[in-house]
Amino acid sequence: MEEGTIRVAALCVIRNGDRILVALGYAPQKGEFYRPLGGGVHFGESSRDAVMREVMEEIRAEVTNLRCIGFLENFYSRAGRPQHEIAIMYEGELLDKKLNDWAVISGMEDGELFDAEWIPISEFLSGGATLFPDGLLELITSKG
Repeated sequence: MEEGTIRVAALCVIRNGDRILVALGYAPQKGEFYRPLGGGVHFGESSRDAVMREVMEEIRAEVTNLRCIGFLENFYSRAGRPQHEIAIMYEGELLDKKLNDWAVISGMEDGELFDAEWIPISEFLSGGATLFPDGLLELITSKG
């Protein structure tokens, strides 16, 4: 990301009962964390189209029943450089329901393999795992 720019991302909280599909990440200053699937919005692309494209690119799966659940603003550091991101958050479901039974769904991002895992929301609520972006846990557990 170019310094002084704001990245717009579209991320999808995919639920399966009390679990959500997330990918493991790591940042030296924060340690391990989990993040929903999704990524950057291209110029001229809607955030809805971006989240559908990103999930397809990452795990080769279609999402359906998308609904926007909110926006989160993040300030963090990557490789020692300050970052600023506006994340448009969606909830959705996998069209292929068989994927809900898989413990791990293999994916690819920027030429690197990764695993998307179904993690119980209670694991994040108890502090046993960290969910990013900041504020997402409150967004998906609020009764508002």
